[in-house]
Amino acid sequence: MRRGLFLLLPLAAIAADLSGLKQLSVMPLDATLHHVQGIDVDGDHLYVTSVDRKTKKGWLHLIDLKSRKLVREVEVQEGERYHPGGISMDADSIWIPVAEYRPLSSSTVQQREKKTLRLLSRFEVADHLGCVAATQWKIYGGNWDSKQIYEWDRDGKQVAKRDNPSGTKYQDLKFLRGELVGSGNRDAESGAIDWLDAGTLELKRRITAGKTDRGVRFNNEGMTIRGGKLYLLPEDGPSRLFVFELR
Repeated sequence: MRRGLFLLLPLAAIAADLSGLKQLSVMPLDATLHHVQGIDVDGDHLYVTSVDRKTKKGWLHLIDLKSRKLVREVEVQEGERYHPGGISMDADSIWIPVAEYRPLSSSTVQQREKKTLRLLSRFEVADHLGCVAATQWKIYGGNWDSKQIYEWDRDGKQVAKRDNPSGTKYQDLKFLRGELVGSGNRDAESGAIDWLDAGTLELKRRITAGKTDRGVRFNNEGMTIRGGKLYLLPEDGPSRLFVFELR
């Protein structure tokens, strides 16, 4: 189907359901995670952020996908900012929002080195950020429930702020082939993965989803897409990584 025709179709014609995708695996993780937030995948490594509200600590975990065991983890909190959100990688680093655990608050966007997880740079934002997506030139981010989508240059200078028209409360956000891909809940029973025009936030594609066999919404938290595969990590520990073939 030609792209021009695709954009003219109603939502029902561009929406699909997760049950229609081939499930490749369900991987129990042999790692202690708290309340899972965001994920990304780089080769045989899985990066996960999680938050422990009792101790007011935020974590970045590095997990080996072959052994499913923890390789390394670091604390990422900065005082009252201890809520890490949805994460995103570029060539050499990983970007993490770390916010106060309340809406309309404040955040730090951290850039960390992939291998060591050490802090490389940071910039501050006067809002709670729940997810970010990194590109070679820009950083995008969604605030609490992604009611608005921000756009900054890589030094943290704000370029734009737009209302999110999709109705999906994005918890994890990625930038793929010129589009933003966000995953989040839509109501108490279901959620969606949306492909959006990065400039206008126009909806291009949607995959809806229900719940896991544990009764947790698939879009509850972590999502990434790598190598034609869709990865979802919706459950807190003991966590399972769901992998689907994306087409």
